[in-house]
Amino acid sequence: MTSHDPDTAAGSPTRGERLAAWLEQLGLADQLAAAGLPSFTRDRDGGVRWTDPGTGRPLTGEQLEELDTLLHADGDEPTHAVPVALVQLRLQSRVRSALLASDWLDYAGVAARRGVSENAARFAVHKAAERGALLVVPHDGGVLVPAFQLDDAGEVREELRPVLAALLSDAARNRVDPWQVWGWLVRPAALLGGAVPAEAVLDPEEAPLVQHAALRLAERAR
Repeated sequence: MTSHDPDTAAGSPTRGERLAAWLEQLGLADQLAAAGLPSFTRDRDGGVRWTDPGTGRPLTGEQLEELDTLLHADGDEPTHAVPVALVQLRLQSRVRSALLASDWLDYAGVAARRGVSENAARFAVHKAAERGALLVVPHDGGVLVPAFQLDDAGEVREELRPVLAALLSDAARNRVDPWQVWGWLVRPAALLGGAVPAEAVLDPEEAPLVQHAALRLAERAR
């Protein structure tokens, strides 16, 4: 039986090769695994090998067709579509890298700033996080305490307390990503006209606006 699929035409790139080249051009190839999707590797000659994340086996032609359809599903013109979910993952990855390069403390760092033992600091951090009074971000099996929220004595900045309370309330805590909260607090926020919440809250006239924006963010998460 003769197939009219362009993938079978002599000299034409296969579906897997075209899909890989498209994702590389968009800079999204590294986001496939993070999204739980099949990923690919290239051999020394540039050949593409797609792998099923569940079985570790090469993808079948049918699986590649399904993946192709899925990644081109966004937008009204599939030919020019961009996989929005992968774009979002790439942006999140870049934001996380920037946050990790900023100032943060571990338990030992909090202990040093407060002048207490590490065990005491660990207990205090956990209690404050449970109350929604301190932003604690899980990372690599441990936790990070973003330093911007603490004063020189290691206590939560007074002006930030109502903002953190809104973002980390019982209703929002299980739905808001701590990384998202961290990023929102230290980067320009659209709801504040491009102001940085953690800085804008220092102005008594701007503080109510920051609190309102924090509530809006928490409400969207709910």
